[in-house]
Amino acid sequence: MSQSDNFARIVDLEPHRPALEEMRHHLHAHPELSFEEEKTAAYVADKLEGWGYDVTRNVGGHGVVGCLTVGSGGRNIAIRADMDALPIHEKTGLSYASQTAGKMHACGHDGHTAMLLGAAEYLARTKNFNGTVTLVFQPAEEAGEGSGAQAMIADGLFERFPVDAIFGLHNHPGMPEGAVLSRSGPMMAASDTALIRVIGKGGHASRPHLTVDPIMVACSLVMALQTVVSRNIDPTETAVITVGTIHGGEASNVISEHVDLAISIRSFSPAVRELLRKRVCELTEQHVAAYGARAEIKYELGYPVVVNSDAETVFATEVARELVGEDNVSTCPLLPGSEDFAYFLQHKPGSFLRLGNGLDSAVLHNPKYNFNDENLTVGAALWARLAERYLAAGGNMK
Repeated sequence: MSQSDNFARIVDLEPHRPALEEMRHHLHAHPELSFEEEKTAAYVADKLEGWGYDVTRNVGGHGVVGCLTVGSGGRNIAIRADMDALPIHEKTGLSYASQTAGKMHACGHDGHTAMLLGAAEYLARTKNFNGTVTLVFQPAEEAGEGSGAQAMIADGLFERFPVDAIFGLHNHPGMPEGAVLSRSGPMMAASDTALIRVIGKGGHASRPHLTVDPIMVACSLVMALQTVVSRNIDPTETAVITVGTIHGGEASNVISEHVDLAISIRSFSPAVRELLRKRVCELTEQHVAAYGARAEIKYELGYPVVVNSDAETVFATEVARELVGEDNVSTCPLLPGSEDFAYFLQHKPGSFLRLGNGLDSAVLHNPKYNFNDENLTVGAALWARLAERYLAAGGNMK
């Protein structure tokens, strides 16, 4: 803590709060969905170029990478923010609410982007570091398969912009604003999807003995799938199987030919993830066959587990404690949500943090959600301080 006053503090960002809010409100009012972030990316790139960053546009789609080197230090830290919005119609009533019907920043990516832009401006102005800062503004985090992180990596992100470690964060409704949560090792779940079609034999509702009723079979399957976790997964492990949708039939007097189910499957280790895949497929095929039906299964592997590396997490946690105080930093519980930052962590050491969005915040992906502006100076200072500490003269994370 003796060196803490040499690095960015929240108070140092407070004079720039109006500019941070202006950026965040602009982004909030002009949301763009995954793979559509052209104007958002241009806004970000123009800001970075104006502050003196070496900017590369269109990395993995609409991705933007800004680099700034100060001094002769050889270390390079990457910090990532996501930019895309969601297909949700906003119901906040804010003066700066979405100007595009059916699209809104319901996950706080507008805030994530504004915080990193705030840190970018501060770092460019103060230049209190020795090395290279690489800022990654990622598109399509919400995309699922073929997400922005995957696209940027496939476009040579880490070959074109070699970095030593990468950091990111997400806001966390239900925790006080400014509170930081961190966790070494697995933190957020792998998220997979099983799309199942139960195929029976249709017919008249009055003569079910002449049919194979796929609705009855599907309902039985839903219950049977709940045994996969309770009777196949070690009780000390964590896993979730949720049947999110079930669709079948057109009329009360007709037994349908088929029923479609969509299932969300969450896990925190590769071994459990593979066991879930194996058992869901085996149980589905055998269970429906016992009723004389058959199943078509499309099993989609989604985002992998977010696994934070130990050294980088210890470092980021210490920086957070310096910034917001010991009492405002805690261990993050395992989170069953998923995050494509996991792909970056498969290639580079790093850590993903959570930043409290307020005890009364609406939940994520809700039409009444709004990013908490009280976090703008906290997040900007956190990123600035993290970069300064990582790239401090002397070249270590301690």
